[in-house]
Amino acid sequence: MKICMFGASSNTLRDCYYEQARQLGRLIGRRGHTMIFGGGANGLMGACARGVAESGGEVVGVVPRPLSVPAQLYEDSGEIVYTESIAERKQKMVALADAFVALPGGIGTLDELFDVLTLRQLSLTEKPVVLLNTEGFFAPLDALLRGAAKEGFLGEDLGALYTLCDSPEAVLAALEEEQSVRRFSQTAEM
Repeated sequence: MKICMFGASSNTLRDCYYEQARQLGRLIGRRGHTMIFGGGANGLMGACARGVAESGGEVVGVVPRPLSVPAQLYEDSGEIVYTESIAERKQKMVALADAFVALPGGIGTLDELFDVLTLRQLSLTEKPVVLLNTEGFFAPLDALLRGAAKEGFLGEDLGALYTLCDSPEAVLAALEEEQSVRRFSQTAEM
């Protein structure tokens, strides 16, 4: 499975965030999955990529040329795909991925997350979206979306849009279960 990761690029977070990101990366690599991400060496993205590489997994960076600073790129990416803009990068990552995982992050992470949630809500993709809720990071966002649904702003069952997980192991379990269900459904349709 090709798993697209969104997350913080900051190197000033508490250690627990990096530890969870790296552990998730190790699980991705051990289970033979590929990580697709924005190509940076820093922050949670870099920690996750290092975890994937440590476990023998494949890492694919998708980098907009205007932000292509060699010192900031993750050097051990098996492949780097260059795009001309951030918008094109997001489109390319969506096209390459089989699933999406959001790690804690700021505006860029939330932007990428909401792009794929919008695609799910509009039924333009069935690819699963999972949020790694390290230290309860996504709990306020989940509460906001549940409140919006309660008030009628979201007509969808939130469980159909995303899965909230508290550990790297739960993230992989949710993704692999979803992949198994989708494979079974496709086989049954044939």
